[in-house]
Amino acid sequence: MHSDAPKLLETLWQLQKDPDFNAGDILLKTELSADEGQALQVQLLERWLNEGEALGGWKIGMTSGESRDALGPGIRPFGFVLASRMLPSGTDIPRAQLFRGGVENELCFIVDSPLGENATAESAQAAVRRAAPGFEINQKRLPPGCNAGVRVADNLSNWGIVAGTAVAAPADLNDLAVTLYRNPEDVDPRAEQAVGRIESAGHIDDHFESLAILARRLHDFGHRLEPDQWVITGAYEKHPFEIGEFRGHFNKGIGDVHVTLSG
Repeated sequence: MHSDAPKLLETLWQLQKDPDFNAGDILLKTELSADEGQALQVQLLERWLNEGEALGGWKIGMTSGESRDALGPGIRPFGFVLASRMLPSGTDIPRAQLFRGGVENELCFIVDSPLGENATAESAQAAVRRAAPGFEINQKRLPPGCNAGVRVADNLSNWGIVAGTAVAAPADLNDLAVTLYRNPEDVDPRAEQAVGRIESAGHIDDHFESLAILARRLHDFGHRLEPDQWVITGAYEKHPFEIGEFRGHFNKGIGDVHVTLSG
């Protein structure tokens, strides 16, 4: 455990409760490994649970785009999702509640059966038969310039998940493509603008292998994937917070997800 772990934990906890909290320079001066950051994050989760929150699901990080391998080749940390922040498609979130950050389209899996230390891509695929179009809501609580291990400790910036209707998870997701749309005025759906379209190939790790890695890493820290938990496996297109409506379209019959950030 890092020598400053108690002070770091308290600072991160204050940021979880109030992202505008003045954290000083301790986070910028701290270098954490992936495991040190993960251990602190698990303690943050325990604090939320002690306050009456429930665990709703997980994310696996650093699987896509520029963040891939940020802690080293193949290192994939996890983050937790609070049950109170697992939200349905069409949710309206007050923009002021979110501080800084952005929305990211991510495929959301719904766990059907437990998955733990011996997970493989094949057993993960059998354990998560359903998938839904989703958004991750990311909140940037840390000062710019913190090292990747500190980002892990801060729960990989997660604030919550918005998910649409679940469907049978396609067996092959290599050609999954996701398009993000936004309507800045939030008045007429016909006014929406395409932000961009991203395909899985060359952009993101295999989703089922990511789920297996997540299950094995959770086991190392005293957890596992449980039925009805939601899991996201990496970002596609993204956009900074902005008042208006966002829509993500997932091909392969997965469908659409909507979220509105209101003024």
